Amino acid sequence: MSQDQEYLRDELKLIARRKLLRRFGVAGAAAVAAPLGFLGFSTRPTDDICRTNASARSIFDVFGSSAYAADAPPVATTPPKAIKLAWNATAPCLAPVALALQEGIFTKHNLNVELINFGGSTEQLLEAIATRKADAGVGMALRWLKPLEQGFDVKLTGGTRGGCLRLVSSKASGLTDLAQLRGKTIGVSDMASPAKNFFAIMLAKRGIDPVKDVEWRQFPPDLLKIALQKGEAQAIADGDPRLFLSTKDTNLVEIATNLSGEYKNRACCVIGIRGSLIREDKPTARALTQALLEAQMRTSMQPEAAAKAFAKFAKATPEEVTAMLQSHTHGHNPVGSDFKTELRLYAEELKLVSVLKPSTDPSKFAERVYANVLS
Repeated sequence: MSQDQEYLRDELKLIARRKLLRRFGVAGAAAVAAPLGFLGFSTRPTDDICRTNASARSIFDVFGSSAYAADAPPVATTPPKAIKLAWNATAPCLAPVALALQEGIFTKHNLNVELINFGGSTEQLLEAIATRKADAGVGMALRWLKPLEQGFDVKLTGGTRGGCLRLVSSKASGLTDLAQLRGKTIGVSDMASPAKNFFAIMLAKRGIDPVKDVEWRQFPPDLLKIALQKGEAQAIADGDPRLFLSTKDTNLVEIATNLSGEYKNRACCVIGIRGSLIREDKPTARALTQALLEAQMRTSMQPEAAAKAFAKFAKATPEEVTAMLQSHTHGHNPVGSDFKTELRLYAEELKLVSVLKPSTDPSKFAERVYANVLS
């Protein structure tokens, strides 16, 4: 397909979406989203559409997250549901959670959300959710899928965004491509990190054995850049904010991110809700999922507001957090079959690098860990 054809196709999709929103409103648009999907039209506004389409922006301000449900949230007639939401307060990619709290998005969905800053291992976090010490959390798919394989009673209800994992080297090394990493040492913050898993997958897909052909070496997170400078590693892999801020150093070069190539439209963060809450109170699980997805969409349109809401947690300036958020895809929020497809792909890839068990069936695994709370 030529560039002109691609441009025309994208314009037609945008025009179709605008007509849909004008004719039916957001609530009606959700009802016909599936047929449009079969015709190849995207039913999720992209970051670019959200930033440039004034009519879509005003409609979203009125209807909020109802693009993800059959109707807008009803006016609350019962006391707000208390929810304990686990998050990592040092991760700028979770700024939408702070935005949802500050701007009353949770309240709009009749939720009284308490944020729990969880600094333990992923297994401890998922166990906390499964055993009712927390009700839900937002985290990295490549950190959560292995523990979920072990059977924690936590279900994934949607993807929140893509981006934030980076592979960086020094300009002096001359390394600019993944193919050049054969025989090199890659520094990581821990051996089960999402960054290590993700870039191992990327290497394996390019014919480089991530076990035999490269050496992974663990360093304290704040010393990764120093290890690179001292030559103890020829590349480093980690997430934001550390590596985003490091890329501002003109002596460094970014080799790849988790938005490179085929991952351009893949979510890396997911919403996890305890299975017992979904079984006992699906409307609350739905409301929480809708609120978190609405916060993501608002962030894609108003990154400065999200950065401001996150300011008290940030280890970076509001301008730096805004730039980080703009480098992510907060407008990519897969649910339903799209989300299950992304989970299946991750499961296949984690098997490729021997993280998931050889006996795990990726399709069945995706079905097992996903829960549809929006219908």
